Amino acid sequence: MLHTRYGAPAVLKSIARKDGFTLLATRLSSSYATKERGALSTPRQDTVPLAKAAPLSVMPMPMFLRSLLVATISSKKWLLLPSLRILDFLSKPHRTWILNLEKNPILYAILKKSFYDQFCAGTTPAETRTCVNALKNLGFRGVILTYASEMVFDHKSGSDHSPGAAAEATKEEGAGVKIDNVIESWRAGTVGTIDLIDEGDILAIKTSGAGPAVVKAFNEGNLPPQQMLDALNDIGTKCKERNIQIIVDAESQHYQKGINRVALEMMRKFNTDGRVVVYNTYQVYLKGTKSLIMSHLAEAEKDGFTLGLKLVRGAYIATDDRALIHDTKQDTDDNYNGIAQGALRQQLGEFGGSRPFPSVKLFLASHNRDSVISAQRLHEQRTAAGLPTVDVAFGQLHGMSDEVSFSLLAEKGNNGQPPAVFKCSTWGSMGECIGYLLRRAVENRDAVLRTNDEYMALRKEAGRRLRSVFGGA
Repeated sequence: MLHTRYGAPAVLKSIARKDGFTLLATRLSSSYATKERGALSTPRQDTVPLAKAAPLSVMPMPMFLRSLLVATISSKKWLLLPSLRILDFLSKPHRTWILNLEKNPILYAILKKSFYDQFCAGTTPAETRTCVNALKNLGFRGVILTYASEMVFDHKSGSDHSPGAAAEATKEEGAGVKIDNVIESWRAGTVGTIDLIDEGDILAIKTSGAGPAVVKAFNEGNLPPQQMLDALNDIGTKCKERNIQIIVDAESQHYQKGINRVALEMMRKFNTDGRVVVYNTYQVYLKGTKSLIMSHLAEAEKDGFTLGLKLVRGAYIATDDRALIHDTKQDTDDNYNGIAQGALRQQLGEFGGSRPFPSVKLFLASHNRDSVISAQRLHEQRTAAGLPTVDVAFGQLHGMSDEVSFSLLAEKGNNGQPPAVFKCSTWGSMGECIGYLLRRAVENRDAVLRTNDEYMALRKEAGRRLRSVFGGA
């Protein structure tokens, strides 16, 4: 049985006796590290239907154990806060050999087998494909995959940097034309990401990863250089031909005005005939997000394109200007749920009232169980009653809120099928992904209640697996 592989009963007994993660880490057999990805890529043979099983029962044992380890750390402040400080320190460029993730093999191995493998798909195309297939084998509609390269602006220090990497020379002369090497590197990495996913999957792009010339334009609220616009056009055309959607990720507010302009132009070009190729991401922890959405709805109404509306709460609270962000978490939750349910009812501000509601496709990226379950049920209720609504899909980050993801999959629709649920992951070198890993750790620090809920759900699943091994109820 899957439950007995890799010495799992011994590990789970330790968990049942003690919350600490040390016993868990020391009891993992040596075969766990080498067999993990192979186990993930093999569909489970003993999985019962989702609707009848505990939500987390479909998780392969290696994935489950690592999730439990990370959730244990994330739910204990005395473990999480030192981990945050270490990740923040390691994310800075120009570290000496002993503190360089790419050069120190011991440091690399520790982070790779813990936080990296929990939240990221792979450092190479081969690793990434294996992880993508593993996630789909768990029942998800598809994956959202992004190339990790990005720039992050720290409002407190007033500086930006590419986490884990030093600045590169940006320009060279080629055939009489100036070529920005960083834009070209970003284009190649992003196009390479398209080759790692399939029809029905989603490509997420972090446009700040294209380097200083691009983020300078974004900071000024301008469109990026023509080389970047050509790269985005090429990416959009390839994705439309292959029936792959694109999500333009939200990033630091220092760049967001320019990113929104790019996303709006891409939606205007590619989201025609009621079809969505491009989604823009709206961070609803920002006080101005609802007004921004209203303005984009007006653009969609005026020009006749479909607005790809992806809602997130937000992930840059540690570096963005706090004055731009809602004062309380409840304000953010109310804003998120109000916009999501308004879109599902086709009633947002004056749209759906005094003005017609334009074509919209909704994507709810959230780890909040109440938000996504209530949205899915509202969508099904309105569909069954013949009331106007919009198409909706859901997404959670790879390695986070698996209980929410699998609970959504158990919510069968009126047609007997589960909703469209995606897992979002990133790939790239350890240095490229360190900033992403740091934001996941910060998110766990700030979402204490959700993190504790995850931890308790995983502990409950550990107890269930123990009982199944030893013949208990």
